[in-house]
Amino acid sequence: MKKKCGVCKAFGALLKILGIATGALFVVYFLNLDQKVLSWCYKRVNEIFDRKPQDIKF
Repeated sequence: MKKKCGVCKAFGALLKILGIATGALFVVYFLNLDQKVLSWCYKRVNEIFDRKPQDIKF
């Protein structure tokens, strides 16, 4: 069995990390998860601020 050089190990690890990141970003993009999370957060923030008393009078 051949031993791998340090550069080859580092390059392989970098490729593995980039592959996992690309796969995860593709799943987020394909399922539109970023907009779903932002929509959920927006609803929670609006619930918090809608309960506050209004003090601005025009």
